Formats: sequence, structure tokens, C-alpha cells
Amino acid sequence: MSAKKLKVVVTRKLPSPVELRLKELFDARLNEDDHAFTQDELVDAMQTADVLVPTVTDRLDGRVMARAGEQLRLIAQFGAGVDNIDVQSAIQRGITVTNTPGVLTDDTADVAMALILSVPRRLFEGAQIMNTGGFDGWTPTWMMGRRLAGKRLGIIGMGRIGQAVARRAKAFGLQIHYHNRKPVSPRIEELLEATYWDSLDQMLARMDIVSVNCPHTPATFHLMNARRIDLMKPEAYVVNTARGEVIDEAALARALKAGKIAGAGLDVFEREPAVNEELLGLPNVVLLPHMGSATIEGRTEMGEKVIINIKTFADGHRPPDRVIPAIL
Repeated sequence: MSAKKLKVVVTRKLPSPVELRLKELFDARLNEDDHAFTQDELVDAMQTADVLVPTVTDRLDGRVMARAGEQLRLIAQFGAGVDNIDVQSAIQRGITVTNTPGVLTDDTADVAMALILSVPRRLFEGAQIMNTGGFDGWTPTWMMGRRLAGKRLGIIGMGRIGQAVARRAKAFGLQIHYHNRKPVSPRIEELLEATYWDSLDQMLARMDIVSVNCPHTPATFHLMNARRIDLMKPEAYVVNTARGEVIDEAALARALKAGKIAGAGLDVFEREPAVNEELLGLPNVVLLPHMGSATIEGRTEMGEKVIINIKTFADGHRPPDRVIPAIL
């Protein structure tokens, strides 16, 4: 099949240079108004496209996958996570799945570090006070937060992004601790001066700040549940730039309102775009609109990876970012 004749359906609006290149290389159907596809639109796309380019907002479960047309051979996800795709069902139907890992590491780590800074130091609260005219002058005991230097940061998930967060946090004087499926290499541990915890429960009980950086899988759904949140110190903070489903949002809201933990910074939510109403308006919570990878450079590089995966597949080769279920 000629690459120029490949019918590629893109479910959301992508950066202009990426869309231009897609139109040059393929028979690309773009989403000009950037609306979220309905399930019927997804099914229609999967019944007509040779290649589908979905994003994290598109749920491709087994029922949707079962209605895919015989011509669909590649799902080239625009995003690093693939928890929205039933990868096993796709592979059983002979559909290859690719993603875009690596390019958003620094961007996401920057936002995680921004939240690690802003929640304990109450930066968002301070900005709101300035915007509403509530600043009456400096006083010794007003708007006091917590010092970062010397505090313990516990990172859940020490992959690319977790390590990037650790590098940034170390520069701010934080002590690096982490929980992962297995320890990272001794060289990386030495470089980051990082302490590995086999027990997540034991780590949580001793950390001042917890950063969630693991993927969403069946094993990590509500990994931070009510019991584990209760293990945290009352003066501790939690930051999540990974996936909303990793934290039980209702349990987190209850803990925050009861003063069981000191604060939270969230860039992702369990039922996006919906946000638990109990989190709204809390002074010790910073909420961001899933903007961890939202840089011009990052989103463009993600698109370039999508194109490389499609082009490589069209040329009869194995795409560089093929998703293998065993590593999820």
C-alpha cells in the first residue's frame, strides 16, 4: 500500500506544522474544530481509516475495537500513555499500536516541579490575593508556607519523568526517595542520591512531599487510596502529573478538608474533564488543566513521532515506538 494513499484519521486538532506534514504525506482527515469524537465518530473512523491517530481523550476499549474495519492496521497514539486503548484487543485483531514516549519528559517534569514549589510555598494563594486586592502589606506571620530544602520527596514511579523530577528537586535541596517496580541502576541512584523503598506504605509515612509519576494501569488504579493517603503525615503534600486514576480523588478531597494532609497539586483528574467539586475552592490545592506536556516544542515533537511511526509502518518496517503489552 502506498504511503501517499494511506487514509489517516486524526481525532483532535494538532499543531499546524504536524497537520501540514500529515496532509503532504497521507490522505489525512483532520479535526478542524477540535471537538472530542463521540463513540460513533470513533467507530466510523475505525471502519474507514487505514491509520487512526487518537489522543488520551479517545476511549478505545474492547467494544469499540471489535467494530474496527479490516483495513485498520495501525493506531498511532498522539501521547505517551496508552491507558485509553485496549492494546491487547488491538493486537489480537492484527492492529499495531504506537505511542510518543520521551519527548514530553522535561515538560511534564517542569510542571511537577512547579507544583512541588507552589503548593508548600502557597504561591497560588499569594497570586490570588494580589489579583483580588487583598495585599495590605508585609507582616511577620502572614502567608507562611514550608521550606523545601532538606525535605523528603517521595517519587512514585522512577521512569523517565520520575528521574527528571528527581534531578530538578535535588537542585532545590530536596532529599530524593522513590518507589518503583524495581530499583533503578546503581549509577542513577548514586547520581540522584536516591533511596529506594520496596514498600510504598513505608515510604508514604515518612515523606514530606509525594510526587505521582507512574502510568495508569490496572495495577496502579487508586494506588493512592484512602488507606495510603491516611499513612501520610499531616504536614505532607501530594502532587500528581501522571494520570488522575492513580489517586482516589474523593478520598483525597476528604483528607484535605479534614486536615489529614497539608495540600495537593493536581494537573490530572480521575474523570477528566470533570473535577471533583470537593477539590474546588480549597485554599491548599492547586489545580491545573492537564497542561504537563503543553509546550509548543513538546506537542510538535509528539506529532513528529506520530508521523515517523506511520511512515515507518507504511514502508513495511516495525515502527520505533510500537507498544508491547508485556511492558505496560
